[in-house]
Amino acid sequence: MTACSLGRPGRLLGYAGRALLDTLLPPLCLCCARPVAAAASLCPRCWQEIDFIERPYCERLGTPFQSDMGYGLISPKAIAEPPAFGRARAVARHDGPARQLVHRLKYSDRLDLSNAMGRWMARAGAELLSGADILVPVPLHRVRFWGRRFNQAGELAKAISRESGVPVAHEGLVRRKATRSQVGLSSAERARNLTGAFRPGPLAGEVVAGKRTVLIDDVMTTGSTLNSAARVLRRAGAAEVDALVFALVAERV
Repeated sequence: MTACSLGRPGRLLGYAGRALLDTLLPPLCLCCARPVAAAASLCPRCWQEIDFIERPYCERLGTPFQSDMGYGLISPKAIAEPPAFGRARAVARHDGPARQLVHRLKYSDRLDLSNAMGRWMARAGAELLSGADILVPVPLHRVRFWGRRFNQAGELAKAISRESGVPVAHEGLVRRKATRSQVGLSSAERARNLTGAFRPGPLAGEVVAGKRTVLIDDVMTTGSTLNSAARVLRRAGAAEVDALVFALVAERV
């Protein structure tokens, strides 16, 4: 039963409880831990330092453009190397506070960050989510999952699902190959590293076939991981595959 279902007295008790909690444990910036006015938010300084991605950007890769040259433009990279997915969208460039949030979620067990990051992703990917049937998080190999105890893409997908109402299909994709870290690898090396890394999940025929699918991950660097996963989902019968990430490693073009 919620405070709202209890009527006015319940709501007043809920407000009083939150006020007491904020007094005892004042909310802190998700990134720098400075005091902030509301929980699960950023301080003004960190907010200003995040390089949010907004139009104009490449309609395929989501890469931001330096100047507005008109709606619907495609970047040279997307023309030369068309991605396996349809469209990609990201909240921000992988720099400054955005990069810190990604690292804290992934390596410092800050699962609480996934809620705020997922809300921002739901807004950044609203046009993808509006026509989507399912969300498929990029999976970890079971060995890495056992070591980390959670999949950051899965946590972000759950948060996005709560915001958008699009269900998560954790069983849509399986990582069958324990690939080495992609950090420091070239685009070609990343692609080779991911060859054969994914396969359709055991229920892919039921949950993926014919569905408009949005792949979820924390970061897109060269796009190799998302391309590899998208190809597998397409072979499993997905009608469309788009990609939504929190941060994008890219310069403005």
